[in-house]
Amino acid sequence: MLQATMFSIGLAAPLYYSYYTYANASDELVDAIVIGSGFGGAVAALRLGEAGIETIVLERGLAWPITSAQDTFATYRKPDGRSTWLSPKTIMFEPVPIDIYTGVLERKDEYGISVLCGAGVGGGSLVYNGVTYQPPHKLFYQSLPRAISYEEMDKIYYPRVRAILQPSVIPEDILASSFYQSPRVFMEQASRAGLPNHLLDIALDWDIVRQEINGTKVASTIIGEIWYGINSGSKKSLDQNYLPRAEATGYVKILPLHIVTLITEAPSNSGYRFRVLSNQINDSGEVIRRKSFACRYLFMAAGSMGTSALLVKSKALGTLPRLNSNIGLFWGDNGDASGNRTGMPPNNPGEGGPAVAVIEHYDNPISPTALVTTPIWNAPEGTLPSLSMGIPPAVGKFSYEAATDSVRLFWPSEFLEVQKVKQAAEFTYSLLDRANTTSSSQPTTMVTPGLTAHPLGGAVLGKACDFYGRVLGYRGLYVVDGALIAGSAGCTNPSFTIAALAERCMDKFLTEIPERRFQNTPIQVKRNL
Repeated sequence: MLQATMFSIGLAAPLYYSYYTYANASDELVDAIVIGSGFGGAVAALRLGEAGIETIVLERGLAWPITSAQDTFATYRKPDGRSTWLSPKTIMFEPVPIDIYTGVLERKDEYGISVLCGAGVGGGSLVYNGVTYQPPHKLFYQSLPRAISYEEMDKIYYPRVRAILQPSVIPEDILASSFYQSPRVFMEQASRAGLPNHLLDIALDWDIVRQEINGTKVASTIIGEIWYGINSGSKKSLDQNYLPRAEATGYVKILPLHIVTLITEAPSNSGYRFRVLSNQINDSGEVIRRKSFACRYLFMAAGSMGTSALLVKSKALGTLPRLNSNIGLFWGDNGDASGNRTGMPPNNPGEGGPAVAVIEHYDNPISPTALVTTPIWNAPEGTLPSLSMGIPPAVGKFSYEAATDSVRLFWPSEFLEVQKVKQAAEFTYSLLDRANTTSSSQPTTMVTPGLTAHPLGGAVLGKACDFYGRVLGYRGLYVVDGALIAGSAGCTNPSFTIAALAERCMDKFLTEIPERRFQNTPIQVKRNL
């Protein structure tokens, strides 16, 4: 009751700090905690487990194992609560009333932009398109500091992630099927316009896609069912690779339905550095238990939105007072904008998935741009949907609002440099449209920014953190997710780069931890009574 009262009346930071640092005598004790189980968190969990470090992963969402009935996830055609995180209506396409449930996808409507975030064991990998896309050298440093060696990333860390995800381009026989007419038209039109294009590496089991085509697996991938999860099991999400490997070490325990609310310093005489407060919820979002953990090492991996919010709040309330002034800054939307192309030849725009092909217009005179095919299940014939990605300025900022005890993102969508990214995409589309205009086909494109699934920044390398994700001011506190990257991933989908950076951060951590006392003892969470 005291905890709820203090939150509701918004007492001053020193009182929060005193209460949360010293009042709790029932911490669950563990060596390492990872907050989040997406691309950064899954990497951290595996490497900690392999090193024999007892680790808890706190994940706000549910586990979503693929069932033999192939009905794990909701579908676009029959949406229900599984589609959406604690919302009375769906957030994709036309809103449909649903039961409130801890579904796989959340939409955060912030100031100037809306952001899509994954929720569940596996994080964003449950809802992403499987695109495993390495930025070229010449664009890598548009958002990452020179202290990060591209050559090292290219030779060590990208290949390490690739070896586990095992992505590949769509096989010729699948691409030739009627389900994938849209990416074929997309690439043909790009070649006609003289724009470089190629197939993308996708973390997908193409044999399962073949089974979808021949009818022995439920049709999911081939009919554009991507964002709510793929029921056939074709998507190589993190709950199929990194995370089970982490659990198999015996040192890692994943706790679903645990929402972290605040991070504080632990008492200096406790032997632990951080206290993590969380609410354990049921699958309707109701709090069933308040829990407190203490750890020596804390890895922030709740995604750019989650990690930034937790750190900004903890700084504002004084529970982590030594965080520096760069916390919550340098955010960007990866230049994401949807492109609705109309007046197209027949191409089955609602079928085929995920995003299997890309156009790379890096010499765009306005700003580098990439276009990726994105099937939309209910797109009418004669359209060709796609997503553009660019390199926006990292000018977004998170701020704590005491009146609502919440952290909000501010994105200056009308800022000229932000608008330039949209203009660059429009220029590339104009080349496509002009090169593919015929007497029977007159394409036009509408570019719509304002919604991103690729939030980046808030705890940036070389600003809030050092060049290995170590948070400045706090020994033992690390960021290993998209919050590290200042606003863009070099015209690519960011997941591959996030995971590779996390691998690099974990290598550094494991070579420098001062205590090598972690010996062959499976995880046993201790309680301090």
